Amino acid sequence: MTHTVEKIGGTSMDRIHELRDTLILGGRGTEGLYGRVFVVSAFGGITNLLLEHKKTGEPGVYAAYARDDDALGEGWEARLSAVAEAMRGANARVLDHGEDRATADAFVDDRIQGARTSLLNLRRLCRHGHFRLSENLAHTRELLAGLGEAHSAHVTTLLLQRAGVKARFIDLSGWRDEGGLDLAERITTGLKGVDVAREMPIVTGYAQCREGLMSEFDRGYSEVTFSQLAALTGAREAIIHKEFHLSSADPNLVGPGAARKLGRTNYDVADQLSNLGMEAIHPKAAKTLRQAEVPLRVTNAFEPEDPGTLIDDHPAESPAVEIVTGLKLYAFELFEQDMVGVKGYDAAILEALTRHRVRIVSKVSNANTITHYVDTSPKVLRRVEKDLAARYPSAEISARAVAIASAIGRDLAGLSVLTRGLQAIAGAGLEAIGATQGPRNVDVQFVLERDDLDPAISALHHALVEAGSERLARAA
Repeated sequence: MTHTVEKIGGTSMDRIHELRDTLILGGRGTEGLYGRVFVVSAFGGITNLLLEHKKTGEPGVYAAYARDDDALGEGWEARLSAVAEAMRGANARVLDHGEDRATADAFVDDRIQGARTSLLNLRRLCRHGHFRLSENLAHTRELLAGLGEAHSAHVTTLLLQRAGVKARFIDLSGWRDEGGLDLAERITTGLKGVDVAREMPIVTGYAQCREGLMSEFDRGYSEVTFSQLAALTGAREAIIHKEFHLSSADPNLVGPGAARKLGRTNYDVADQLSNLGMEAIHPKAAKTLRQAEVPLRVTNAFEPEDPGTLIDDHPAESPAVEIVTGLKLYAFELFEQDMVGVKGYDAAILEALTRHRVRIVSKVSNANTITHYVDTSPKVLRRVEKDLAARYPSAEISARAVAIASAIGRDLAGLSVLTRGLQAIAGAGLEAIGATQGPRNVDVQFVLERDDLDPAISALHHALVEAGSERLARAA
């Protein structure tokens, strides 16, 4: 196959006018225009209104519905009306032609009213003793999430059709169908009869399926749809368009002149980035592409002439630190004098962390102490601590706010990254609480006080990335 499958994120979707003229059209002839399938996220902020705010936790329609919040002006119905207003506002911003806006507004009215009726009927049904709302909340969350992507894909299709593109709206949200399809069946059914060489499919990032994408991936579902679509159709490349390049560090920390576009890396590096919360792509989506041998390209959507960074399974030509990043988290530690030579402590801690859905980033242990570096909230950690204290009453359990800075690359062999990194941290007047390096030579992690993360990243980048590039330049 010669086609590509390309994903546009929510923040970028807010500038779809600009993307239409550059990324999508960009002076292409007919041959260059097609052979591309676009998977789109909801417009920026819409999914927050539908579910809950991703960062602040402010309730959206789903959160209000789940907690039965019917307070005047704050209930789920009022929030659903606010979603409709936000969608119509997006229609007005994106679509210049009155007929297109009317079509888009009618689409919004139909979907919002359909969702409202479904949620009201579910409430009424659950007033009977045989039905429980809690048993249907997962389906409710999926229904609401799908509204955002269906709206943005429909609007984008209208926008491109008005520009003369043979765009085709592909709705995978399962709206008003009988369901019962798995993800692969949903995608293949949705694309049945589509000729990507002569038309441009605009596909919803959400796909309704038996597996229930949100139960495992929650709001990472669009990347799962994207990767499965690329794998199932045998795409030449899968491309994610972001608002920035995949760089050697955050330019805001190390300076735009110091940060370097990666250009090329592999799926091992992408997995390490995901572990530290800097996702190039969801790790399960990356696994799908990797197994299907579909390379992934990450580009800056607003620099369409730049090829971005290619991610595949090719080894590095030479060892190098490619990226320095970090994450603020907690060190959750259990000390027990009687642990030496006794089995079961590790499994018990892991079980408690898993039960409370705590994400583990890293772990170290010695004879009588096990420390997990975890990405969660203090409130959740207190629950874990309570459970473990009941099981091990003589243990000392503590949680400490720390940070991890990590130097990552396809091949770090022979670079003395651990030694040089510790020297760089000390040279910046900072102190490492701990450091770890695994045998695969793809990352080295430095544990620091939380407030030291940003200056440590800057120091590590200068010593391990900038200095290395300078040596290569002198050698050339």
